[in-house]
Amino acid sequence: MKVEQIYTGCLAQGAYYIESKGEVAIVDPLREIKPYLDKAEKDGASIKYVLETHFHADFVSGHVDLAKATGAEIVFGPNAQPAFAARIAADGEELKVGDVTIKVLHTPGHTMESTTYLLKDEQGKDYAIFTGDTLFIGDVGRPDLAVKSDLTEEQLAQYLYQSLRNKIMPLADEVIVYPAHGAGSACGKNMSKETSDTLGNQKKNNYALRTDMTQDEFVKEVTAGLLPPPGYFPFNVQMNRDGYESIDKVMQQGLQALSPEAFEAAANETGALVLDTRKPQDFAKAFIPNAINIGIDGGFAPWVGALIPDIKQPILFLAEEGREEEVVTRLARVGFDHALGYLKGGMEAWRAAGKEVDTIVSIPAQELAKRYTEDKDIAIVDVRKPGEFQAEHLETAAPHPLDYLNEQLSELPKDKTLYIHCAGGYRSMIAASILKARGFDNLVDVQGGYKAIAETNMPRTSFVCPSTLK
Repeated sequence: MKVEQIYTGCLAQGAYYIESKGEVAIVDPLREIKPYLDKAEKDGASIKYVLETHFHADFVSGHVDLAKATGAEIVFGPNAQPAFAARIAADGEELKVGDVTIKVLHTPGHTMESTTYLLKDEQGKDYAIFTGDTLFIGDVGRPDLAVKSDLTEEQLAQYLYQSLRNKIMPLADEVIVYPAHGAGSACGKNMSKETSDTLGNQKKNNYALRTDMTQDEFVKEVTAGLLPPPGYFPFNVQMNRDGYESIDKVMQQGLQALSPEAFEAAANETGALVLDTRKPQDFAKAFIPNAINIGIDGGFAPWVGALIPDIKQPILFLAEEGREEEVVTRLARVGFDHALGYLKGGMEAWRAAGKEVDTIVSIPAQELAKRYTEDKDIAIVDVRKPGEFQAEHLETAAPHPLDYLNEQLSELPKDKTLYIHCAGGYRSMIAASILKARGFDNLVDVQGGYKAIAETNMPRTSFVCPSTLK
C-alpha cells in the first residue's frame, strides 16, 4: 500500500494518491491531471476511483477530466447530485482498491454531501481518514459555504457536530488525519500549518473535538467570526457539480503568444482585463495602463478569485518568460478559464513598440517614517486582513482589507496621496494597481510592508482605529 499526499501550497490544498496491487484511488484531485497519470504510469497501475469528499468551493477539481482520461469511476457520498455519471455511495459502503479497503463515512456539516473516506490496510485495520473539509488540523470546515442550501449555517454546524462525534471521534487515536486544506485556505478559520496528524493528537489539541463541548457551544464557536467567503466560491461549486471545459482546451487558448499590437487589439475588442503577474517591484517600474498586478509568486489563484468578480471575465496577461503555462494552469484551478493569451516579449516588447506605460511610486519604510515626521496627517492605508490589523498597526492607519477593497473605493479620498502597505509588499501592490485603474492617481506603495515599518520609530498600537479616511 502506498499513500501519498500531493500538497499545493498556493491553494493550501491536499490531494491524495492511494495505490495497492496495481489499483489507484485519487482523492480530491486538482484540475491538471497529468501528475496523477504520471504517478500511476510509474507504478504500473490503473486509476480505479476518483473520490470526491464534496463539491469544492475554493478550487475546480480534476475529477471529470481524470475520469475521461482513465475510465475511473467518480465517487461522491450521499446527497450529492452531480450532472455527470458518478457513483453516489451509501454511508458505510466499502470500495476495494487492490488489497486495501476504503469505507465511506457520510459526514455532513460543511456541506450536506460532505464525506470522509476511511482507509483500511491489507489486514483490515483502520489506517487513515481523508476528511475533506469536515476536519482540518486544528480546525473544522466552515458551515456557511453550502450553495443553494435551505439550511442555515447554525443548522449545518449542528450536523457537523454530530458527524464529528458519531463518525470521526470513535476511531482509534493512531488513525492518520489527511485533510483537504491547511493554513491559508478560506475554507476554515484557524487551520494549522501542519498538513496531517494523528486523530489522537487532534482529540487533544483541536478545539472542535473537545469532549466536554456541548452542541450549542460548538455551533457558537464554529460560526463566530466568519468572514464573507470569496465571490468565486459558488461558481467553483457549480463547475464541480455540473462539469467544465477540458483543461487541454483552456490551456491551448490561454497560451497564445500575442504581439503588442495583437494584445492591444484583443484588449479593446473583448474588454479583457489585463493581468500582470510579475513581481510587485517590477510592475511598479513600468506596466500597461489599467493593468492589475497579482504576482504569480504569492497567493495568486485565491487573490484572482477574490478580486476579479466575474469568473467568465476574459483575461490577457503578462508573465515572466517561461512561466506562461503556470499562469494559465493556476487561473484554471479556480475556474478562470477565459485567458485569451499573453504578451509575447513582455514589457520590453511593449515599450519597444512605443506603447503607453504607467508607473507607481514605491518607497522604503524609512522614507514613509520621514514623511510622517514632516506631516502626521498623511493618509496611510493598511490592506492587511482584519486580524492582522487588530494585532498591531500604525496609529494613524485606516484599515481597508484587500479582500473588500473593491467595495470600499468610495471611502477612500482621491484628493490625498494614499500610502499603501500590507505585511510584506505583495498585497499593497495589488491594491495600488486596483486603485490606479479606478482613477486614483496619488498613490505610494510602501516596500516591505508592515514588517519593514515595524523597524521604524512610527507610533504603533493594537487598538482598532477608525475604518475610513476623511
